[in-house]
Amino acid sequence: MRILVTGASGFIGGRFARFALAQGLQVRVNGRRAEGVEHLIGRGAEFVQGDLGDVRLARELCRGVDAVVHCAGAVGVWGDYAHFYRGNVTLTENVIEGCLQQSVRRLVHLSSPSVYFDGRAHVNLREEQLPRRFSDHYGRTKYLAEQRVFAAQASGLEVIALRPRFVTGAGDTSIFPRLIEMQRKGRLAIIGNGLNRVDFTSIHNLNQALLGALQAGDEALGKVYNISNGNPVPLWDVVNYVLRRLQLPRVTRHVPFPLAYAVAALNEGVCRLLPWRPEPSLFRLGVAVMARDFSLNIDRARQLLGYQPNVSLWDALDEFCLWWQAQAGAQA
Repeated sequence: MRILVTGASGFIGGRFARFALAQGLQVRVNGRRAEGVEHLIGRGAEFVQGDLGDVRLARELCRGVDAVVHCAGAVGVWGDYAHFYRGNVTLTENVIEGCLQQSVRRLVHLSSPSVYFDGRAHVNLREEQLPRRFSDHYGRTKYLAEQRVFAAQASGLEVIALRPRFVTGAGDTSIFPRLIEMQRKGRLAIIGNGLNRVDFTSIHNLNQALLGALQAGDEALGKVYNISNGNPVPLWDVVNYVLRRLQLPRVTRHVPFPLAYAVAALNEGVCRLLPWRPEPSLFRLGVAVMARDFSLNIDRARQLLGYQPNVSLWDALDEFCLWWQAQAGAQA
C-alpha cells in the first residue's frame, strides 16, 4: 500500500509515518521544510515540499497513492478564527479535493476530542455526544473539518475519522513540555481537589488505530472513533509521575477552581486588550481541562477497527521521559 501522511513533521504524523514504514508501507510525506522529516527520508519516505494551503500541491501530493492519513492542522487555544479555519478546514478541503481528483481510495482523518469539551466533566463519552456549542475555535473547526470529510462519501471516497485523547510518548511536544516548564518556573498548581480522572493514549496504540483504519472493512467506513488507552487515571498522579522521573519537584500546591478560573479570565482579557495580543500564560479552557474528569468510550473502535490498547500509559510516559532527558542532554 502506498500512502500519503500529512503533518509528518509533527509528533503524531511523524510517529505514524515512521511506524507505517516499519510495517512495509510506501510512505510519502509533505512539509514546508525537509529538516522536519529528515528522519523519515532516511528511512525511505518520499518527501514533497510545499504548503497544503495550495490546492494544486494537494492534488499532486495525492497522485498515485492508495490512501491518505491526514494529520496536518492548526492546534492550540489562542488565535483568531481565520487561523484555525484555514489550518483545520481549508487544508482538509484541499486534501479531500486532491483525493477525489486523483481517485484515492481512502482518507483517514485525525480529528480531536476537543470537539466534546464544554468546560464540564464528562465520563465515558460516546462519539455522538456533542455539546450544544463549542468552547473554542479549535474544537469548532476540527468538527467542521470532520463534516467536510464525511460529506466526501457522496463522491465515492472511503472515509474514517479518529478522535484520540491526550496522545503521549517519545516526541510529545504538546502535553508535558508546557507543564514541565510551568513547574520549573514555580507556576504549576493542582486545580481543585486533584482527583479528576482523564484519558490518555499511547502513541503506539494510536499508530495501531490508524493502521486499523487504513485496513478496516466496509462496515467501519463513514464513522468517527474515540481513541484512548481506555483506562482513565488521576491526572495529577500522571503529572507527578513524569516530574518524579525527570527529578523535578512534585506538584503539591492547590488552587481553588473558582480562583484559577477568574485569574485565567483576567489574563485572557488583558492579552486581548494589548495591541500585539500575546498568548496568555493561563486559559479558562486550560483550567477546566486540568480540573475536570474527562474520558471516552472506545467500544466502537474496539468493535469495528479491532482496536486494542495494548501499550500502557506508564510505558508511554517512561518513553517520553527517556526521550526528554536525551533531548536535554543533547542540548547541554
